[in-house]
Amino acid sequence: MANMSAIYEYLGAKADQIPILWLAAPLTGLLVQPIIGHASDRTWGPLGRRRPYFLAGALLSSTALILMPLSSALWMAFGLLWVLDACINISMEPFRAFVADLLPEFQRTRGFAMQSLFIGLGAVIASALPYLLTNVVHLRNTGPAQAIPLTVRLSFYIGAAAFLGAVLWTVFTTKEYPPDNLADFHKQKTAHSGLAVGAKEILISIREIPHTMRQLAWVQICTWLALWCMWLYFPVAVARNVFGAANTASPMYSQGVEWAGVCFGMYSLVCFGFSFVLPALARRYGRKTTHSLCLICGGLGLLSVLLIHDKYWLLLSMTGVGIAWASTLSMPYSILAGSLPAGKTGVYMGIFNFFIVIPEITVSLLFGWVMGHLLNNNRLSAVVAGGIFFLLAALLTQGVEDLYDTRQRSDSLLDGAVAAKV
Repeated sequence: MANMSAIYEYLGAKADQIPILWLAAPLTGLLVQPIIGHASDRTWGPLGRRRPYFLAGALLSSTALILMPLSSALWMAFGLLWVLDACINISMEPFRAFVADLLPEFQRTRGFAMQSLFIGLGAVIASALPYLLTNVVHLRNTGPAQAIPLTVRLSFYIGAAAFLGAVLWTVFTTKEYPPDNLADFHKQKTAHSGLAVGAKEILISIREIPHTMRQLAWVQICTWLALWCMWLYFPVAVARNVFGAANTASPMYSQGVEWAGVCFGMYSLVCFGFSFVLPALARRYGRKTTHSLCLICGGLGLLSVLLIHDKYWLLLSMTGVGIAWASTLSMPYSILAGSLPAGKTGVYMGIFNFFIVIPEITVSLLFGWVMGHLLNNNRLSAVVAGGIFFLLAALLTQGVEDLYDTRQRSDSLLDGAVAAKV
């Protein structure tokens, strides 16, 4: 994420072309996630229900990560991003259903917060890798000015190895529990097999989306409009507006993109640290209020970039984004999980992804026109727009019906679970 827009610009893309070049990622999510979620709901084998998808997706994703920085033309990078995102969706979509499968309701807020914690930990290293390779390992980006730098290429290779290694650890060390009646499960799977039947069941699930999920949809749409604006334009905005690079051939451009990676590492570090306190905040103030406050922090963080000319102050901006990111990775899913019908966790987690990819597709199709005709191709203006979307998402969160209010029921449920265990 931290390097893709820069890779596109190294290969000759203009500012108003970048959104359409990112279109591959949300389109694959729109198609792949509900299919994989539906399939994983109906899978059981030697590796369990969700783990076969983790493994297959990780193998394919790692291959695409290795090939991405070897791109020699814009069309090649675009095609590889399409393949990469499809493979990541195969691996990552079942993870949220996996958390809901293995944890009782009273532990899900903490479970999804732990997911945020580990995402943040990995992203800290990933985002800062080009900077670390340049300034700590002292690698030099020798070669043509328009070539993808060595530090970026090595970052993708390291990421491929880390992705595959982490998924293998999960696959071989985490136990899944079989359906209560395995014979009935296989009988139902056989009766509902076939592409047409599967497509029909997905469409029925879409029509019967739970009420809480409909409300969360608008929160997710605004949140991911904000994030997409930031991911597409923050690195190049830092390079051009804070470091003053006139073009991609300027040494300041490479330094600016590397510093943006450090900033992304900062928000990931904050995500890691803040994930420890999220469950306690949710118990005290409720998940809705907690999520709204976190999104406000993200909005103020992106809006503040407009006033910053010193690169170190950007770290403070990213602190607010990190708080919002930690909550975005956990609170909506924690609220959602309690409203889903039994046996459909995977497919509804996949459908919930619609409200992530729809704003991404919107930005990819329309934001190039907005950049060229309304924002004068000013990358910084796009980042500020992201801050406004964060604030709107915070407001919409207050209208969501949380069926499981952690302020009122977590202690009683915990006591009930302990009593049942005894």
